Amino acid sequence: MNIEFLKYQGTGNDFIMIDNRDNSLNHYQPELIKSLCDRRFGIGADGLILLQNMNGFDFEMIYYNADGQPSSMCGNGGRCIVAYAKHLKIIDNETNFMAVDGAHYAKISEDGSWVSLQMIDVHEIVLDLDAYTLNTGSPHYVVKASDLSNKNVFENGRAIRHSETYTKEGINVNFVEDLEGGYFVRTYERGVEDETFACGTGVTAVALAMAKHEGRTGNISTPIKVLGGHLNIRFQYDGQTFTNIFLEGPATFVFKGTVKL
Repeated sequence: MNIEFLKYQGTGNDFIMIDNRDNSLNHYQPELIKSLCDRRFGIGADGLILLQNMNGFDFEMIYYNADGQPSSMCGNGGRCIVAYAKHLKIIDNETNFMAVDGAHYAKISEDGSWVSLQMIDVHEIVLDLDAYTLNTGSPHYVVKASDLSNKNVFENGRAIRHSETYTKEGINVNFVEDLEGGYFVRTYERGVEDETFACGTGVTAVALAMAKHEGRTGNISTPIKVLGGHLNIRFQYDGQTFTNIFLEGPATFVFKGTVKL
């Protein structure tokens, strides 16, 4: 069986995209997905995303991590699937689609290069010693760091992710440093089990946690630099709940191909 795929990346967070509206691919095949995402023996990606039909929505997003397992929401993947849906002519410049954490609205530029994706509201941020934990569609741990460019994010992130508190369910670990009116962020992602060039739900978590940490409320826009480029998070915060949260950034087509399964 031959399957056509497209490869997309959002600030270096890369994904295999498959149009499965005809349900031809029985996608819960962890070993197959793991092999496709393998960077030496497969196509290579941080995850695999399927676009499927869903009543009442433009499409449904099904996401698997590089380990082959179904995962929680992926923000950069969400932006990339919006660009993919525009490429397939399913949508024009706006969309409402379903993901694992619920419905999402998004807007995409005319040329398809910039996507503004609405994320779920966040009602709770928990303090864990000097770090913050919250769920922005995926669970995140946010901690301030210094000399972040030289930090061993793989070892330090893995140690937190596999600590006694978080090892069972797993958590994504974000290290954040102040930078030119915004922040520099590096992330260790569960499921990928490595540092990635960007994490959409991670930078969203950082922007919200830092607003709480610094006591800022109102309409807030937060620029964030990641290894793969630049993202922006804008939201409203009344001191209790974060609403109208948008993750904004590029979504770029890389290449297309056919793989034999």
